[in-house]
Amino acid sequence: MAEDIKNLVVSILEKGYLMTLATSDENGVWASDVIFVHDGALGIYWLSETDTRHSKAIARNPRVAGTITTSNNKDEKNVGIQFEGNAEKIEGDILEIAVKHRAKRGKQAPSRIGEILDEGESWYRITPAKIELIYESLFGFDKRVLEVGN
Repeated sequence: MAEDIKNLVVSILEKGYLMTLATSDENGVWASDVIFVHDGALGIYWLSETDTRHSKAIARNPRVAGTITTSNNKDEKNVGIQFEGNAEKIEGDILEIAVKHRAKRGKQAPSRIGEILDEGESWYRITPAKIELIYESLFGFDKRVLEVGN
């Protein structure tokens, strides 16, 4: 059963485009929408400027939460995930992730490391500890939980 839930989560990571990222800093909680990709498993990556509020918050407090949904219209069944975990800034570029990120945005793939990182930008990664799956057509409004560990 856990493997089936994991496969459904991965399918949402494949289909989703925007992730709402929740962070916390000395001024309170903050939410940001970011375009994300995943590493074929459950690692979630995005590209951000290092001086944004959410990037600064992660440097001080890596505990984050987020949501990704693939249902956006009123007549669709609810499909999405909610998760919590740790986020980290990645030093340097990751060509495989950069290629996926460009493809998701409908842009030409980079051909070399560092091609899409601008000054003041960095990759970030979330390693989820717990993922809650909402898949209305299969489970109604009963969430399925995937404990990933951290």
